[in-house]
Amino acid sequence: MQKKPVVVAAALGECVHVAGVTRFLRLAEQAGWQGVFLGPAVAPEQLIRAAQEHGAQLVGVSYRLTPENGAALLAEFAESADGLRQAGVRFAFGGTPPVAARARSLSGFFDAVFDGSEPAETVLAYLRGRGGPDVAAAPPATLLERLAWKAPYPLLRHHFGLPSLEATRAGIAEIADARVLDVISLGIDQDAQENFFHPERQDPRRRGAGGVPVRSAADYRSLYAAARTGNCPLLRTYSGTDDFIRLAEMYLETINLAWAAVPLFWFNAMDGRGPHGLAESLALHQELMAWYARRGVPVEANEPHHWGMRDAPDVVYVAAAYLSAYNARACGVRDYIAQLMFNSPNGLSDAMDLAKMLAILEMTAELETADFRIWRQTRAGLLSFPLDPEAARGHLAAATYVQMQLEPHIVHVVGHTEADHAATAADVIAACKVAHRAIENALAGAPDMAADPAVQARKAELIAEARLTLDAIRGLAAAPTADPLADAATLAAAVEYGILDAPQLKGNPYARGVIVTRIDERGACVAVDPATGRALGETERLAGLRLVAPSGRPTLELA
Repeated sequence: MQKKPVVVAAALGECVHVAGVTRFLRLAEQAGWQGVFLGPAVAPEQLIRAAQEHGAQLVGVSYRLTPENGAALLAEFAESADGLRQAGVRFAFGGTPPVAARARSLSGFFDAVFDGSEPAETVLAYLRGRGGPDVAAAPPATLLERLAWKAPYPLLRHHFGLPSLEATRAGIAEIADARVLDVISLGIDQDAQENFFHPERQDPRRRGAGGVPVRSAADYRSLYAAARTGNCPLLRTYSGTDDFIRLAEMYLETINLAWAAVPLFWFNAMDGRGPHGLAESLALHQELMAWYARRGVPVEANEPHHWGMRDAPDVVYVAAAYLSAYNARACGVRDYIAQLMFNSPNGLSDAMDLAKMLAILEMTAELETADFRIWRQTRAGLLSFPLDPEAARGHLAAATYVQMQLEPHIVHVVGHTEADHAATAADVIAACKVAHRAIENALAGAPDMAADPAVQARKAELIAEARLTLDAIRGLAAAPTADPLADAATLAAAVEYGILDAPQLKGNPYARGVIVTRIDERGACVAVDPATGRALGETERLAGLRLVAPSGRPTLELA
């Protein structure tokens, strides 16, 4: 067995504060080091002698008292330990910001200096040697490499886009310099999503509505350039609602798109966000997934939570999540990002919300192969944030803590200002700090909420019910259809007939819109009989759909 490298650490001189030292050593052991803790108030010569005796490759030094005293002590220590440094031993310092500033001034004696503002993953990256001699070195520039670099901590993603291109550029640089966010999801305005290549269709009055008004490839390049500072966050953005392949080509060229987000049923004429009809957009979205797959770009299906935000029952949410993963695999995607939005619809209990997500993960795990990997991405509900800013911060922290039960690879931080205004750079930074703390607390040892019998019972119930939903969709397929769950016409029919339905689709020309739902006494979202309010199981709900679809299609017959 290969011998572990040794790190010796202590609080120097008269300093007795060792919480930071012990935390540093815990991270070091996690990174594969053998830690030796010397304790508080250790004399310089004692620390040097211990480093020699243990054959240390790294020495951790801490001092958290008066900066002037610390400066003198550190200068004395650096002079005495210079022989060790010349022999290849590295030295790292941790202390308060004023003392850290003095440590940095010691002519490069310390290989890294931490002032307590760094997230744990930054320290861990340094200890793993991934940050190089400069702890501020840029992390990897691709999603999969960055996931490995940051593990076991999840990547943080946040949406950002202001109505001004200049303000967005400045904000991106500010966020990058704060080093709290791994992925910036560019929020672009509606005209950019639908009419980027059609200036004749753009409406000047809508400029900046809903995001940053990008109008050229140069605009995207300027935003990417703004992110090449600090921790160099990855960039991604919407797939758009028209000209999908042309936009995809530009995204890869201009912002090194971290991953693609492609819907199945949404961002089209059904939700008023694009020009294409439902069946047409389904086929185009599948084509786009396949295009990205051929280029090795990870794909996220921006899908199931759109049903939840329209008050669909939990079983439809679970079925839609399965269909998302199923279609991604059918289109050749190798790395699939499952987006799991909690709190959708608003009012779900944490227990029932967690059960729904566990049902999704158990069902989609059946699809995983050596050529199809699923990466978990969690987020709080877009519509769940209270208006009061302090209450919203509390919700963000609590929601993030619950999400950690799924051991996410990516946490999509929804800013606490969501209910009031689009997040500024300062808002993004503040929200990420709240999420960081909740994540660290959870990783330190959270209770197993998934073990709750009520959670497990609901998970099993949803899996059984969702399989009925999927079987009903298969039953819609025309006879020659080889793979009904990946057939655009069959999927469109599932919406038209109401197998996939949501109350807020009432009156929609592409959907049935007849389902009625409520949050039951458990905190689960269920379909109910509109006349009596009685909860309907999926067998009974589906049996009630033996009616002519809105388009006049033949009567639906379910087995």
